[in-house]
Amino acid sequence: MSTPLAHGHLERSHGVRIYWEQFGRGAVPAVFLHGGPGSGITSFYRSFFDPAINSVVAFDQRGCGRSTPSAVDDPPSLAHNNTQALIDDIEALREHLGIEQWIVAGLSWGSTLGLAYAEVHPERVIGLALGAVTTTSRSEVEWITQDLRRVFPDEWSQLARAAAPRSSERVVDALYRAVTSADSEERDRAAIAWGRWENTHGSLDPNFSPDTRWNDPRKRLELATLVLHYWSHHGFLGEAGILENIARIAMVPGVMVHGRRDLSSSMSVPFDLHQAWTASRLVQVPDEGHGGPQTVRLLREAIRTMST
Repeated sequence: MSTPLAHGHLERSHGVRIYWEQFGRGAVPAVFLHGGPGSGITSFYRSFFDPAINSVVAFDQRGCGRSTPSAVDDPPSLAHNNTQALIDDIEALREHLGIEQWIVAGLSWGSTLGLAYAEVHPERVIGLALGAVTTTSRSEVEWITQDLRRVFPDEWSQLARAAAPRSSERVVDALYRAVTSADSEERDRAAIAWGRWENTHGSLDPNFSPDTRWNDPRKRLELATLVLHYWSHHGFLGEAGILENIARIAMVPGVMVHGRRDLSSSMSVPFDLHQAWTASRLVQVPDEGHGGPQTVRLLREAIRTMST
């Protein structure tokens, strides 16, 4: 896999430095938004693009990867880590690199961020290519942190015991409180419990294999902290979330690729988006869960079509 053509750090307010890189020499710009939140970028993102067609920007979102400070080292920095800040980071990066418009591609949480960015800056978006689609609404957070106990009751009971919620406290909020506490052992216990749950609700995907990142103590804590930070706040998108402002991208073309066996984000999420977003196309993958090889192939084809 080719190495980045350029890379660097973009200085932002509150001491934040965003790591970015560029890949490909094609004429059509694109930006890739990773999932998680907190997954960070690896060379995997390059598999979605043809470097002869696209010039791709990718970056580690606030609090993770090679961006600083890490949510592990500086939990108070979470006060400046929200969806609007990430949207502003994307725009600052676009301006820094002198790009007028680009294709926005994202997976999982990256699809939420891509949609949120497009709703604020539709004039900057050539098209949206989204896989394993989420919008991080309150109902989606309730689904993944509460309602899936109907499918995995034993595993959810273990999660709830680890969370030890106070009276009237949701499991997700109790875990977030624990993972951001001053007690390092409590933080790691919450991260371990969340990692086990993440490896549970994706397990019915035919392509599933346990995510080894949850075995790395530092990455586990970074990822759990950021996921629970955003999930506890419903993606910082308000009560109505993405659907409230979907009319702002009515004319922006988009392709959503989603596995019918995706329990992490049910098919109803992209279906409802598709119904409200007239310029979108929904591709359902019958035998895939939350992302996988068919999703990569179909998104690559969609990006190629958008680029020509």
